[in-house]
Amino acid sequence: MVVGQLEAVAVPREAHEDVDRLVADGHPAALLEAERLVERDAAIDVADAVAGMDELHGLERTLRPMILERSMSDGWLSNTYLVAAEPGGDAFLVDAGGPLAPLLAAAEERDLNVTHVLLTHHHHDHVAELAAALDRWPDAAVLAHPEERVPGTTGDLTGGDELQIGGLTVRALHTPGHTAGMLALVVDGNVFTGDTLFKGSVGGVRAPGSTGYEDLRRSIMEVLLELPPETVVRPGHTDPTTVGDELESNRFVRIWRGLDPEGSEPCTALGEPATLILLGDDYDGGHKAWVRWPDGRDDIVPGSKVSR
Repeated sequence: MVVGQLEAVAVPREAHEDVDRLVADGHPAALLEAERLVERDAAIDVADAVAGMDELHGLERTLRPMILERSMSDGWLSNTYLVAAEPGGDAFLVDAGGPLAPLLAAAEERDLNVTHVLLTHHHHDHVAELAAALDRWPDAAVLAHPEERVPGTTGDLTGGDELQIGGLTVRALHTPGHTAGMLALVVDGNVFTGDTLFKGSVGGVRAPGSTGYEDLRRSIMEVLLELPPETVVRPGHTDPTTVGDELESNRFVRIWRGLDPEGSEPCTALGEPATLILLGDDYDGGHKAWVRWPDGRDDIVPGSKVSR
């Protein structure tokens, strides 16, 4: 049951669903979409549709649309999110890769005060506009895992920590692999996954600070995909998905679950002989490759670095 929908601030979703077209056309960076809060936990008996009151498991409460805005860089395709419980309250940013301008406008329009910037990891495409965010909200706490601190970080956030921000509970999950201190953030039926899990793809383990394939696989299979299947995945790049969709359609996950077989094709990866387990999709419209080295180690590398 859809209980609330925010008015779109800028460009509707259709304008950036096709990543290839986005890059080719030079689409403006200020991509911002409104999201909907969907009640998923149980059947709802709406007592007063006008006031938005309902009775859930015998308890009365007010249903409010959660504000969730996304701005996506047209170069890196990285997402920055603005999240709040309601207009006129405290809010937080997830990452700060930008572009920040449309989120500043959205916060102004809804009279939101950003009290926290929560960083999933330290890579530049996720923190490039942190200084601009602090120019606008100089008192905001900037929290990151201790291994992901960047200039401007004011405190630590580790797996298992919980924050209360403007009526929302934010729970941090430690999901190493892409980086050592990568965090995912669970908020009201959503999980912000940084660069660990994408729609139809997974993070790489060749970027600075990576802890390797085994950590990435464990973070995805034993942490993120253990969340309820209806959980909405808000990745660090491009479009959202759900836990349930990734369990069924993500080609990396399907092999990990034993639903599909591993490949066995010889290939050259990063200039070295390897076995191609899977040439999968990536968030940018290209490919990401799961390869196995002659010593038995597994790796996730850019598809462009694999020849067959």
